[in-house]
Amino acid sequence: MTDVLSTTFTALADPTRRAILARLAAGETSVSELAEPFDMSLPAISKHLKVLERAGLIVRRREAQRRPCRLQAQPLKEAARWIEDYRHLWEQRLDELEAYLDRVHGTGTTAAAPRSRRPRKPRR
Repeated sequence: MTDVLSTTFTALADPTRRAILARLAAGETSVSELAEPFDMSLPAISKHLKVLERAGLIVRRREAQRRPCRLQAQPLKEAARWIEDYRHLWEQRLDELEAYLDRVHGTGTTAAAPRSRRPRKPRR
């Protein structure tokens, strides 16, 4: 039995495959149109498409000489759900760390709303 989540993350590990999925998010596209922006051969693009297809992230079909591809969102939803569970865990831990640091440094602030409701500080 294949682990669907592992197959999804393996397919998403490659930047070319992620770029292909981003293009397919705009709608169905032919293989030749997908290959245009990449500096690689059509057989190389086809290998990437096979990985995405095996992961269930795309569906390919045949229309005469055209080979349109379409995004399948379900594996991405399952991956996002898995990541979301861990996001909540880390936000909780960061809130606890923040409360501890407030106590240690005597800043007098208390743990506020969960991090997901606080405005994010800009990254530097």
